[in-house]
Amino acid sequence: MNILWLKAFHVAFMVAWFAGIFYLPRLFVNHAEADNQVIRDKLKGMEKRLLFFITPFAIFTVALGIALIFQYGYEWFIQAKWLHLKISLVSILIIYHAYCFKLLKDFQLDKNNRTGRFYRIFNEVPVLILFAVIILAYLKPF
Repeated sequence: MNILWLKAFHVAFMVAWFAGIFYLPRLFVNHAEADNQVIRDKLKGMEKRLLFFITPFAIFTVALGIALIFQYGYEWFIQAKWLHLKISLVSILIIYHAYCFKLLKDFQLDKNNRTGRFYRIFNEVPVLILFAVIILAYLKPF
């Protein structure tokens, strides 16, 4: 596959992944602050569907990123110091995504003990990672 196609699909799946990973904690905020069981039950379904919907986007983003690394080659990978930091940040985002499954389970079992404020702060993590990844990918500062 042409490297430009790989890049285009990598970015497209990344955008879809981030759209969901930005919205999911907002649902968690609403859920944590809801005082009505009907609303909480509705949010449980929304959270679960969203997380399972965006997980393939995360997988395709990572798979296409790996494919790009192979297309560019080993020598390029070794020299691209900015990419090593980007991979570290994406690894943190993958852990964040996996942690969302734990939070989802807590909500599903009505065992959430975190406040809406926690989820508002939690929601900022992927925003910061996105800014850093974009700067690294486009400016290649190292």
